Amino acid sequence: MTLRKKFSNTVLAMSGAFRLMTAVTLAVLIASCSSGSKRELSDNPESAYLLAKSSYDKQDYIDAIDQFSVIKLRYSGSSIIDKTIYYLGMSYYKNEEYILAVYEFETLIKSYPTSSLVEDAYFYSAMCYYKLSPDFSLDQTYTKLALTSFQDYVELFPESKNRAASEAKIKEMKDKLAYKLFKSAEMYYDLGNYKSSIVYYDYVLDEFFDSNYADDALYGKIQALIKKKMFKEASAEISRFEKRFTTSPLLPRVKNLKTKTA
Repeated sequence: MTLRKKFSNTVLAMSGAFRLMTAVTLAVLIASCSSGSKRELSDNPESAYLLAKSSYDKQDYIDAIDQFSVIKLRYSGSSIIDKTIYYLGMSYYKNEEYILAVYEFETLIKSYPTSSLVEDAYFYSAMCYYKLSPDFSLDQTYTKLALTSFQDYVELFPESKNRAASEAKIKEMKDKLAYKLFKSAEMYYDLGNYKSSIVYYDYVLDEFFDSNYADDALYGKIQALIKKKMFKEASAEISRFEKRFTTSPLLPRVKNLKTKTA
């Protein structure tokens, strides 16, 4: 495992903006100290930026990170600083160091809001959270951050070239969150805890009614209501299902449940 990879894993365990900022600063110092064998950057900001961008274009992201990091520290007030921060973030992103990439993208957004690169910084910040989103069975903090970030991006940049991709990611994240809730509902149902299963089915229906699991959740809720002998409520939910999910493959099963609510 490389020094930078070990460092990235350490950052994942950190909490708080101050710790992250401190960690990133340490990473820059480590990078600059370990780059003695590499070509020295020019004293001219533009030339230094072009050299770092050349490394990035060659997909030599380790060198690019080292070079952009030094430029960020050495030429913080120059005209190329927004480009430097953006491509430092992209170098981390390409190197799958997503926490560090998010930090750079958010620095660009907050410190240089008029930069032409802000739109892309918003998008790739959301993509970082998307890349960090784990299996549905694990904690979904990054999934929620990805969902919120893509929603913000679409709202801020409705005409963006990345709108379609962002909307697809929004649906994917909603489906993942809905599936986690649905599986919890199923678990309680299988345990015979129908009251708790109804609570989780309702979470899906209330928060993710446009997800792929909404019809499954409503079908499960109807079954749980019948198990609890809440026939009036079950009948109302059957009517709701028939109106809302006219093309669902579960519709015949729902109709068959009518006899149990009479």
